[in-house]
Amino acid sequence: MVDPRVEKLAQILVHYSTQVRPGDWVLIQAHVLAMPLVEALVRQVTRAGAHPSILLESDELKEIYLREASEEQLRWLSPLDELMAERLDVRIVVRAASNTRTLTGIDPRQQQLQQAARRPVFRRYMERSARGTHRWVGTLYPCPAYAQEADMSLREYEDFVYAATYADQPDPVQCWQAVHDRQQRLVDWLRGKDRVEVRGPNIDLRLSIAGRTFINSDGRRNMPSGEIFTGPVEDSVNGWVRFTFPAIRDGREVEGVEMEFRDGRVVRASAQKNEAYLLSQLDSDPGARYLGEFAIGTNYQIQRFTKSILYDEKIGGTLHVAVGAGYPETGSRNQSSIHWDFICDIRRDSEIWVDGELFFKDGQFQI
Repeated sequence: MVDPRVEKLAQILVHYSTQVRPGDWVLIQAHVLAMPLVEALVRQVTRAGAHPSILLESDELKEIYLREASEEQLRWLSPLDELMAERLDVRIVVRAASNTRTLTGIDPRQQQLQQAARRPVFRRYMERSARGTHRWVGTLYPCPAYAQEADMSLREYEDFVYAATYADQPDPVQCWQAVHDRQQRLVDWLRGKDRVEVRGPNIDLRLSIAGRTFINSDGRRNMPSGEIFTGPVEDSVNGWVRFTFPAIRDGREVEGVEMEFRDGRVVRASAQKNEAYLLSQLDSDPGARYLGEFAIGTNYQIQRFTKSILYDEKIGGTLHVAVGAGYPETGSRNQSSIHWDFICDIRRDSEIWVDGELFFKDGQFQI
């Protein structure tokens, strides 16, 4: 018997996050392990009068291609990808994994080449999203590999996922509307501000948000969500930060990351584990060493690190930044083939000051 919370999550994704309408072309891009949710999504999309297309993925297929493909093949951009970037109305992405370390043995250069080839598609999706002509949402399906990464049993992890998405509540939409209202007050207060200073045992960072827009991330694009974010002025970031949680990308766990910024650019970066991979990604292209995102996690229902960035960046009382591509709707002009989030815990002995006013202290907003 399918968990009824799966159907509830599908309803949230279709009717709240992406607001699927009759006639929409909807891509459901999912891991093969997420079939119960895929089936529920197809049911909900079809009932909404839209046209679903299904794209299934697996860790094994991705590994085979990256191991076997030539440089020419990796540089090839599929016409199908180009068509979807231009014409899809809605994209629902469902991640899962049979082995979260499948790609650890792949040469990072292989992935760099593929990322570079897909950069125009990535940029096109972001441009259309900023204009409101493309709606998308990403989520995770609770599977044994993710539960193991989070040090939970599968049943515990399922409960964690469905609680964080409100799929276990009678009226999830009302819950997400309340999140929106709380965060909108913060976003409104930040409008028109300029100088941001973050101080704490793991961070001393200064940046400008002049002319930039903070986005109220209320479950429309990430499920779960719970953050406010913007794109800082590209050349304004100065200082240093020690990221307190591992950063995981393409199956590689990069630990003990520290970065120093000068006039916006990462001028020094180190890691206690997988430093070579960190540096390879920062050298992907000129935009990869600049920040495309500055954000504060607001989901206080998420209080534990699970090695999943979708959840971990939302931990209430934490800060995260992303090197690489920024979201155009924030005003960011930074372009890159990567967008990689790094989290700093600021729940103790830490403050955020905005234009000389105390905005955030020890994990709690002060306004």
